Amino acid sequence: QVQLVESGGGLVQAGGSLRLSCAASGSRFRISTMGWYRQAPGNQRELVATITRGGSTDYSDSVKGRFTISRDNTKNTVYLQMNALKPEDTAVYYCKSVIWTNDYWGQGTQVTVSS
Repeated sequence: QVQLVESGGGLVQAGGSLRLSCAASGSRFRISTMGWYRQAPGNQRELVATITRGGSTDYSDSVKGRFTISRDNTKNTVYLQMNALKPEDTAVYYCKSVIWTNDYWGQGTQVTVSS
């Protein structure tokens, strides 16, 4: 059974940085696209960034230039480096892995940015 375990969330002041990690395990097949999404209270879950197995990336406009997504295919792990954090970045962050046509989600990690 595929499992995704996120880590690295926490409380940080505005302007600070955090690095999220998400390790996938239990898959017999290669993971294609990996990504990070977030959901703030009262809002829908939204895309933050994605990265293909080959390293092509895509970002939401709200995080471009501040966040960087990367991955280590040998470890089935995706990272999200978040710099210049703003209070509006406060949310639960979820990672997602696509294996064949199935989406697998992590349990989420809270990121809170204080002003």
